[in-house]
Amino acid sequence: MYQALLTRRYLTSKVMPLLAAVAVMLCVAMELIVWSVMGGFGDMLKNSGRALIGDVSITYQPRGFAHYDDLIARLEADPLVEAATPAIETAGFITLPQNRGQPIYLRGVDGPGYARVTNYAQSLWWKPLAQPMTKDTRREDPRLRPDYAARLREYEEAGLSLTLRRPEDPEPHAAVVLGIEIGHFNSRQPEGWYDPYLFLPGQDVMVYVIPTDSRNRPMDARGLNFPVANQVRSGLFEIDNSQVLIRLDALQRMLNMDEARRIAPGGSAGSFVRRVNPETGREEFVQPQEFVTDPARVTSVLVRGRGADQVPRLTAVKARTEAIYREFAAAHGDVPAAEEVEFETWRDKHATLIGAVEKETVLVMFIFGVISVTSIFLVLAIFWSMVSEKTRDVGILRAMGAGRAGVAWLWLRYGLIIGLVGAVLGGVAAYSVVWNINPIHDWLGRAFGIVVWDPRVYYFSEIPSVVVWWKAAIVLGGGALASIIGALIPAVKAANMDPVRSLRFE
Repeated sequence: MYQALLTRRYLTSKVMPLLAAVAVMLCVAMELIVWSVMGGFGDMLKNSGRALIGDVSITYQPRGFAHYDDLIARLEADPLVEAATPAIETAGFITLPQNRGQPIYLRGVDGPGYARVTNYAQSLWWKPLAQPMTKDTRREDPRLRPDYAARLREYEEAGLSLTLRRPEDPEPHAAVVLGIEIGHFNSRQPEGWYDPYLFLPGQDVMVYVIPTDSRNRPMDARGLNFPVANQVRSGLFEIDNSQVLIRLDALQRMLNMDEARRIAPGGSAGSFVRRVNPETGREEFVQPQEFVTDPARVTSVLVRGRGADQVPRLTAVKARTEAIYREFAAAHGDVPAAEEVEFETWRDKHATLIGAVEKETVLVMFIFGVISVTSIFLVLAIFWSMVSEKTRDVGILRAMGAGRAGVAWLWLRYGLIIGLVGAVLGGVAAYSVVWNINPIHDWLGRAFGIVVWDPRVYYFSEIPSVVVWWKAAIVLGGGALASIIGALIPAVKAANMDPVRSLRFE
């Protein structure tokens, strides 16, 4: 009973112990903010990596491989595979409105299939919203406007199909979807929404690629005009500033990877003959036996596994994918062998960056953990001073029958209360900072020109703002434990005081 009474009295009448609580608060807030940002950076990197390519990619550059429909059918028949889709990946160049141009990373995809394997549908930006983004309290996002809903819904459908109908032309045209940062036509606001300087969907752009011949030698550049169907945001600045999605069949034609006829060995181009079709009465060319058809090709097949968000399951999906491809290669003699093909998971593709982030997180947490040890010594020094000051109080307690354990528990309890107060305040401070870290950063940029988080350097267009509960529990528990450790030596000293000498203390 007396421990609670004295703890409350010391806590409300002394300033020095409150400084110890402030030290614990600052250490807890510092560690939790750093862990949340660094951990959030790693989580965003992993999620964005998986969102772009699915779980596993089968890649053969630059000529690609044929019969991919059969490979996809084999993959989707396996219980470990949820979906698979073809893709072509190549470098290119784009000419944008206002004569802006830049190099791009061009990916030809089948829109609906790509959406089944990746988070493409969720990444499309220009689509109607029913509810504002979390921080858009004033509902300024143009996607919320009712008068834009029909138009945005049209662009959402066009983005999913990568096909757009121009008002002046009823025929559907293959379209492109641009990364949200390409050309810098959109200005990201602190609340997370984009204010378009020029609304790109519906505009025309020119896409250039360099096809190769059968020996992988570059040919003349080829450019075609495409309408913009939508824009996509992955969260990775490097991708959002360079990636362009285009309908698969359009890119196959541009790169000479579509289905084509060629002269078979021993055949000749002059072997075509004319004949009159008895049904139509028109002359037509007859394809002789000397000509064969080359099937269309792709450079990649993207695979989504079942439950592959866990590393062991992801490894199993990769192994099964490779085994299925070996069976596929054995069935088709004109595709590359499995040894020539790359089988990569999303972790493999980003292994260098993911590993660097994880190691940096451990290193930074270790450094800040060492710095936070100072709170232990600060609590120790303050409590040592208080025990020396309260020597007569300790003597009175011992003279009244208090045992050594009771006196020790008084100071340990006091240290625990200080630690809990500091940890809770530190958690509240960390949560407030992390939750508002992007508005705080944007305000620093506007007010003082301080740009700590440049998206062109740090990949992501915004600072991660996630507090994970188990991380917070570890840090808060560590703060309270540090305070108890700091109070341990003074508590032992108080418990071992001689009551007679303590009462004579001046």
